[in-house]
Amino acid sequence: MTAPLLPLFVKLAGREVVVVGGGAMAALRVRQLGEVGARVTVVAPQVLEEVAAGAAAVVRRAFRPADLDGAWLAVAAATPEVNRTVAAAAEERRLLVNAVDDPEHASAYSAGVIRRGEATVAISTGGRAPALAGLLREAIDAVLPRELGRWVELGEAERGAWKRQQVPLATRRPMLLRELNALYDGPAAPAAPARGGFVSLVGAGPGDPGLLTRRAVERLAAADLVLYDALVGAELLRLAPRAHCFHVGKRAGRPSVSQRAIERLMIRGARRGQRVVRLKCGDPFVFGRGGEEVLALAEAAIPFEVVPGLSSALAAPALAGIPVTHRGLAAGFAVVSGHAEASYGPLLDALPPAGLTLIVLMGVARRAALAARLRARGWSASTPAALLLGASSAESYTWTGPLSALGEAPIPPERAHLPGTLVVGAVAALASAAHAEHFAAASRLA
Repeated sequence: MTAPLLPLFVKLAGREVVVVGGGAMAALRVRQLGEVGARVTVVAPQVLEEVAAGAAAVVRRAFRPADLDGAWLAVAAATPEVNRTVAAAAEERRLLVNAVDDPEHASAYSAGVIRRGEATVAISTGGRAPALAGLLREAIDAVLPRELGRWVELGEAERGAWKRQQVPLATRRPMLLRELNALYDGPAAPAAPARGGFVSLVGAGPGDPGLLTRRAVERLAAADLVLYDALVGAELLRLAPRAHCFHVGKRAGRPSVSQRAIERLMIRGARRGQRVVRLKCGDPFVFGRGGEEVLALAEAAIPFEVVPGLSSALAAPALAGIPVTHRGLAAGFAVVSGHAEASYGPLLDALPPAGLTLIVLMGVARRAALAARLRARGWSASTPAALLLGASSAESYTWTGPLSALGEAPIPPERAHLPGTLVVGAVAALASAAHAEHFAAASRLA
């Protein structure tokens, strides 16, 4: 076990802090130090642009012990060997050192931080389990009131009066508690959420905030808690300025929060009187497991609503210039999930090979198997197909070609992380480069 730690909150505004290292870990510390006004000097042979941009001075060479002279704090964010050298130099100067991701060579540790005005809560695991510190921070942040900054202001004002009146220390806490309760009892108190709380299942659409419904924007603005999917971007979360935003998204092959845990979080938040928004990509009822969440809320007697969103099944083709129906080409369309062949296989087998548009969500990784199955069921090798990535985002990417080439359709490595939609049918031929550019330009003008 490490030695017990003494928690301290340190003023570093205007004071010299030396960061040794110029990589990603240094970037994190430089940003954090900049937020509290420290004067940061970075020492490293190679320095990332984002590190240099946040520093007051950059020394592009190997670390020397004298670099710590005059510093208030040292941060070792380099290799373990360099960190040991920094720690030894700091020890000689009786200087605290924070060794990033290297707790053995540290005498000071960073923490997961929650800020509400002047109120600051910090959680530390002594550098041993930083991911756990992050989870604890999110959990505590979820239960702390948004108005904690106002509590500090009230406590400061009352403390001055109590000192002048020589109120005994033992009686101050219950008096402060009564004053805090009064914040919510008076006519100027904010409107309380509906009794027992309320849950809104909100469709986030394909990602562009401009494609949200008006009701979705209103629900986000009023939310106390937002449980959001993996593909929801920061722009959407900024529409919920007073909410605690908790990531519960699922991505194939990666650890994730279970569906049952998500349902428990919604129910618990509502029972605490919170306005909860379950922010789901696309539409909640199109492969979003919204039906399961509605059943769980109903069984728990939690009041809820569904705010529909623009499904990527329609939005992605439209933004690429592909109409899912078109006179003379497609009289209808089918939407399937490409997540599991046991589910989509029988559906594909039953589809006619002409006169219909097939839209596959979550099927990019299985596009070769999908194309082969369609070919085996009579779909022509020359049937037009499209692969659409990152619909509505600045990184959007469109590939079009024959069904026979869909399985080998190239994906730029820098766009491989984007959500994808497959379109198969005659209408996919309408997504010419000029057509797609016309749609993109119109979208920008809007």
